Amino acid sequence: MTFTGKNVLITGASKSIGAEIARVLANFGLKVWINYRNNPNLADMVQQEIQSKNGKAATIKFDASDEKAFVYAIRNIIENDGGLDYLVNNAGITNDKLAIRMTTQDFIDVINSNLQSAFIGSRESLKVMSKQRFGAVVNIASIVGERGNAGQTNYAASKGGMIAMTKSFAYEGAPRNVRFNCVTPGFIATDMTQSLKDDIKQSYIKSIPLGRFGQANEVANAVAFLLSNESSYITGETIRVNGGLYM
Repeated sequence: MTFTGKNVLITGASKSIGAEIARVLANFGLKVWINYRNNPNLADMVQQEIQSKNGKAATIKFDASDEKAFVYAIRNIIENDGGLDYLVNNAGITNDKLAIRMTTQDFIDVINSNLQSAFIGSRESLKVMSKQRFGAVVNIASIVGERGNAGQTNYAASKGGMIAMTKSFAYEGAPRNVRFNCVTPGFIATDMTQSLKDDIKQSYIKSIPLGRFGQANEVANAVAFLLSNESSYITGETIRVNGGLYM
């Protein structure tokens, strides 16, 4: 895959899928900005791993749901690199419980962390990329945003909203050659899924046509494709990385 741009900001990139996205994009020659909120040690480890393979990486601390912090972070990246070419909105949280037990604050907290942060990043990136007449954004949504899930009303709303929001940004960005797309992972092998009991894992795997959990690099490769020149005529789309669990 080839890339016209030189750098990318990935929110929530200190671990799991976000960290793998950083590794894959660095392998393609992009300078990756590894965003983290709480744990600098994890972010530093990802940076050092990338740099040990002659990749370019930097860490940047901010809460993606904090508008002022996000705006300042993008300004900081522009001051260092002269622009921002790509953005991956990956930061997010869960707070699962049945809807009848979910407080309004439980709902709002997840919406703010997941959907509002992606809105802020997409909006601010569109401002920058419009001036460049080039750029691409990928929002990491979820299969839950497409099909729903018991106990995840707040998460489903945040990720479903992200998919719809991405389409609207795609309309606004297209005249300026700025593309917006989504990736919706299904069950991916992460620390969270590895901690599940074996019988629960097997019950989930039985429902997946490909018969296994996905790997983080499979999500990362989909992200890389949507940012790359090979997808230059794709915008407003959603790529499902779920092993056929939802078609």
